[in-house]
Amino acid sequence: MRYNWLIVGAGFTGGILAERLASQLSQNVLLIDKRTHIGGNAYDEPDEHGILVHKYGPHIFHTNDEKVWNYLSEFTEWLAYEHRVMAVIDDRFVPVPFNLNSLETVFPAAYAERLERALVRAYGIDANVPILRMREHPDPEIRSLSDYVYSNVFENYTLKQWGLRPEELAPTVTGRVPVRIGRDDRYFQDTYQAMPKNGFTPMFRRILAHSNITLELGCDFGDLGTDIEYDRMVYTGPIDAFFDYIHGELPYRSLRFEFEHMECEWLQPVATINYPNSEAYTRITEFKRLTGQRANSTSIVREYPQAYIPGENDPYYPVPLSNRDLYARYESEAQKLGGRVLFAGRLGDYKYYNMDQAVGRALQLFREIAQGKP
Repeated sequence: MRYNWLIVGAGFTGGILAERLASQLSQNVLLIDKRTHIGGNAYDEPDEHGILVHKYGPHIFHTNDEKVWNYLSEFTEWLAYEHRVMAVIDDRFVPVPFNLNSLETVFPAAYAERLERALVRAYGIDANVPILRMREHPDPEIRSLSDYVYSNVFENYTLKQWGLRPEELAPTVTGRVPVRIGRDDRYFQDTYQAMPKNGFTPMFRRILAHSNITLELGCDFGDLGTDIEYDRMVYTGPIDAFFDYIHGELPYRSLRFEFEHMECEWLQPVATINYPNSEAYTRITEFKRLTGQRANSTSIVREYPQAYIPGENDPYYPVPLSNRDLYARYESEAQKLGGRVLFAGRLGDYKYYNMDQAVGRALQLFREIAQGKP
């Protein structure tokens, strides 16, 4: 059979492009995924105890992009939710991002008040300051504080998560979780923050419900038969794998998840607790705090970052190094295909997208396709 489009990957990027091409351009799309479910890493399902869990770690939706919010709102109702995170530091739960409330948690009151005055004087109230920038401040007291935050919040967590020190990563990484000169202890400050009311998977089912979309799950791109023909392709898998690693392997990080159900109503004071300086895992997430479910028991997940090994585990994160020379070689290979194959998404673009950024990328790419650009 012949299709206008083959799309590889049924996550945010692939699913939204399939929906737009089908509904707006009336083109027929074959959407495949090697996994046996839709939704990519945002896939969720009830566990055997009826608790809605995210099978690939917690996914919390937040955005400042009104177009992204309005688009997804066509396919889901929302449950208001503002994410809060704490880190275990010296056996205390400390709010993260580190903020003025965190100061009062870890330091004596008088010293915390003095540090607060110094921070507000240096940066202004409600400023968000990257930790590496704070470490360069001329005030020795602020530098001392930044060294404390760096050592207790950033350094070991980054080593576990990425296998690299904070200085080795692109500045956008450490800037994602700044020191906050204020008392807003929400993890995100975006205008729109919510969870799909019934879960991500039902939202994806509605996105992919168009009659012009043919969905094939458990179908690897390399296993497509010769009877499948298509005019153009969108590939959301690893770009280096598509080109059979001809320039070498791009670095990715993977994750291992350990789920546990507990016979207690609640385990944690907030949804996610980070463990920067102890334990082999980076964090524990309690799902009911994300989803608003009520139950007498609870389900959690522990996350263990690990090296990505092709064929053995999944690539979750492109390693955000400042040097993208290797990716540029693959980008040049993609350009040689003359637009017949388009690469997009975290793995296809080799960029560390949040969910809303992946949605925005898909919508922008569709606009370009509709205008005949790529």
